[in-house]
Amino acid sequence: MSDEMGNNRVHENGSDQDQSYVVDIYPLSNYYFGSKDAIPFKDETLADRLLRMKSNYVVHGLRTCVEAVILVELFKHPHLLLLQIRNSIFKLPGGRLRPGESDIDGLKRKLTRKLSLNGDGNEIGWEVGECLGMWWKPDFETLLFPYLPPNVKQPKECTKLFLVKLPVSRKFIVPKNLKLLAVPLCQIHENHKTYGPIIPGVPQLLSKFAFNIIDS
Repeated sequence: MSDEMGNNRVHENGSDQDQSYVVDIYPLSNYYFGSKDAIPFKDETLADRLLRMKSNYVVHGLRTCVEAVILVELFKHPHLLLLQIRNSIFKLPGGRLRPGESDIDGLKRKLTRKLSLNGDGNEIGWEVGECLGMWWKPDFETLLFPYLPPNVKQPKECTKLFLVKLPVSRKFIVPKNLKLLAVPLCQIHENHKTYGPIIPGVPQLLSKFAFNIIDS
């Protein structure tokens, strides 16, 4: 009896599901992929990077990064778009905010710079949805936490993930020194060794959504 009642509740909740929790996913073949001039990377040691971060913190305070969760369909499964740097490091599209810049404006600027032909942010719109999660760095050298520890009063970095919904078709123009890859969610899940601390948690963050895979 309890199992039957449980099944009924699941069915009823599913039938009343809020449309905002349904994500339309279009085939990878709907999208065009091209390249553009490479973007410069800072060639620095870990010590140099820590020094730069400390200097920026003194001037600007908390460093905020915004990153996009973008999904496509391939082989009837949801895939996450990731950027690969130097054939080894995987990152979600996005980057650091400018001082005083809003999360949405900053993410749109970064997406245009790394995934579109025009770098001024005016070429094509990006549909930025809800914030899926936030990670915090208590100091400059520690790992990111998926929560802000209560004893940390002055965190040094915050990374926010936003769901970005794609239209039916779009052109992706990627710098030559980056690769844009579609990786299945099942491969990413809890694969911290390959994808780092944040990306493997994306499938769990997406668990509240229903995927509506649309055939071309």
